[in-house]
Amino acid sequence: MSGPTIIKKKSVAMPNVTLHTTDFKVRTIGEATFDSPLDCVEWYDDDDGVIATSTLDMDILTNSFTFVEKAGPRQKLFFDPKNTRVGVVTCGGLCPGLNNVIRALVMCLWHRYGIRSITGFKYGYEGLNPETSQEIDLNPKRVAEVHRFGGTLLGSSRGGQSVSTMVDFLQDKKIDILFTIGGDGTQKGADAISNECEKRGVPIACIGVPKTIDNDVAFVERTFGFETAVELAQASIQAAHEEARGARNGIGIVKLMGRDSGFIALHASLANCDTNICLLPETPFKISKIADYIENRFKTRDHCVIVVAEGAGQDNFKSEGTDASGNVKYGDIGVLLRDRLGAIMKEKKIDVTIKYIDPSYTIRSAPTNASDSVFCVQLAQMATHAAMAGKTGAIVGMLNAQFVHIPIAKSVSERKKVDVKGNTFQSLLDNTGQPGSWE
Repeated sequence: MSGPTIIKKKSVAMPNVTLHTTDFKVRTIGEATFDSPLDCVEWYDDDDGVIATSTLDMDILTNSFTFVEKAGPRQKLFFDPKNTRVGVVTCGGLCPGLNNVIRALVMCLWHRYGIRSITGFKYGYEGLNPETSQEIDLNPKRVAEVHRFGGTLLGSSRGGQSVSTMVDFLQDKKIDILFTIGGDGTQKGADAISNECEKRGVPIACIGVPKTIDNDVAFVERTFGFETAVELAQASIQAAHEEARGARNGIGIVKLMGRDSGFIALHASLANCDTNICLLPETPFKISKIADYIENRFKTRDHCVIVVAEGAGQDNFKSEGTDASGNVKYGDIGVLLRDRLGAIMKEKKIDVTIKYIDPSYTIRSAPTNASDSVFCVQLAQMATHAAMAGKTGAIVGMLNAQFVHIPIAKSVSERKKVDVKGNTFQSLLDNTGQPGSWE
């Protein structure tokens, strides 16, 4: 069995059936007592949920299911829209869709809930430190055209600030809701803010919109910017293909985003169909084995196209420490492949022409495609509904084709990876003809 499964906890009355909610239980600040001003086609409550797997065979055998809370508008709100003050930050690296999310948040808060106090704090969590804070008043006129451009209206930064300082700042500014648009480190920071607010007894809702172009957030199917990245990568792969086949024994190498998960490289290679070798963080390799494979390929074909995720092959480098966000600094696998393959082919007395393309920053700073634009709007709206209902310490995302609330602590507890025994990876092997292992 597969596909979306929406259930109500209170409707499950079958004997010996267990619904597990603890791991995915989302905190609520307090009782929701204000009527929602929305004209709504369907209301949801905390008893509405989604089964946390799309493959239910084992669950059926054990009669044990994991329940994840459904996102969407609530009929009762915790915050009174007439008196609610909202803050927004964007953190971490750029990603297509940041401005789309900002705009959609403002439009939903302003036009649907009637909120008039919306502040953008510039440069990520630096904006929540009084020593570095810069503010932008956000309103429909200010954000009217921002979705047409890449980057972020609010700027961004890496690295954290003192949690106590940030909560003091939010209290001083009388902020009721904080939206955090960012990746793993950003959401860990949002969870820390939420926990500090709870400890102090301060009713501030912290809701995250997960941003990672790598599509590696656990327990959600997709993150915004991913589909745009896959689409924009096509031009670089095509260019590498033309360069490679324009020379005898031509090799084209394209490095794409993907620190710990190779979803972009995988899907971009499948979409293009001209990739001959795709290297992912999930698939260790020896460069000498790749060189042998290319040498053998040159016996029947005169070119080779390689797509490599930036986090692949990191065992070829010595550790270089961490960046401001605590992420391990990675070596440049694209440059290493280019240089090492060139050297090995020279030793083999095979004349090759190697062209290397890295479109990463061009892709990261681009505006979204249509599909991601729609997704950003929906994520922002779901985040708004969650915050107004008093949800906190949670992100919004899609699971089994349904929007859900995921506790931040759960979403950052692990990283989603390419399943190298799954159907999509098998499609890659069938498409490229490459071996399943390079070791």
